[in-house]
Amino acid sequence: MTDATWSRLFSFSRAFEHPVTVGLTVAVAAIAVVTPLAIRTLERAGKTTPELRRDLWTRYFSWLVLIPLIAGPILLGAAWTIAAVAAMSLLCYREFARATGLFREKAVSLVVVLGIVAVMLSALDHWYALFVALFPLGLGAIAACAILRDEPRGYIQRVGLGFLGFSFFGACMGHLAYFANDEAFRPMILLLIFCVQMNDVFAYVIGKTLGRHKLAPNTSPRKTVEGAAGALILTTTLAAFLGHLTFRGTPMDTPLRLILFGALLGATGQLGDLTLSSIKRDLGIKDMGAALPGHGGVLDRFNSVLLAAPTVFHFVGYHIGVGLTSDARIFTGGG
Repeated sequence: MTDATWSRLFSFSRAFEHPVTVGLTVAVAAIAVVTPLAIRTLERAGKTTPELRRDLWTRYFSWLVLIPLIAGPILLGAAWTIAAVAAMSLLCYREFARATGLFREKAVSLVVVLGIVAVMLSALDHWYALFVALFPLGLGAIAACAILRDEPRGYIQRVGLGFLGFSFFGACMGHLAYFANDEAFRPMILLLIFCVQMNDVFAYVIGKTLGRHKLAPNTSPRKTVEGAAGALILTTTLAAFLGHLTFRGTPMDTPLRLILFGALLGATGQLGDLTLSSIKRDLGIKDMGAALPGHGGVLDRFNSVLLAAPTVFHFVGYHIGVGLTSDARIFTGGG
């Protein structure tokens, strides 16, 4: 292992080397300071109900816990980042398995969990060939494992749920972890997470103030066409600007590619949210869990990342590559 690889994996020394990392860290800190002042202002102006006030304060205090849990591992190094994504993926899968009843299918659930762990280990090793191969191999293992009980009734359901769980929390979340193999992983991951979270905020605020037409009333009754469109425009602008600062001097840094980058991030962020809403409506539940007061479960908070992470990863990978200058097969050798 070279010194550069060790530094990327475990060192905090280069945490604030990139201006986007510094800017986003300062921006998030500023938002954390300003938010309670904004809530107090709304209270004094009589613009909130007691229920809304409780909800806003509960969400705010949850974010005070979430921010260091998200930003801390990213700043500490790539290995900590991958470990944090792995933990988040397993927590999300736990909520999904309990909500859908998949946890009762112990063999299938075990294969999914082992598959998620294997994906994260391949990302940690920077073994891209294995990372790519694990998705079809994992699906095959789930399908084969479900045969062992010799119970054809319910086979499609347990395999389908296993496929969905591994696709979301292994393959999709795995792409978020694999970003950590790039030298510029900190600004890229922070950009992605910040933009998808702001995407939710934009949709909520614009929907509350300007929303008139329901977007998908049977799937997510509170979402509006105006909120979705406004969020897409604002998120595209924000992501394109941050993308320009992140990818300056690379083939990604052209107006068309940056706008497309932002639009893809904004659209897939909203689609990830709607995907989870569809699952919850199908199950007849409001939240996937209760781990985060005011937000529901871990999966309720990070559903927007599910489709955005692989989309952004491959868009960036197509134009400039991800992790091309880093050592491959770090622990297994042969890179």
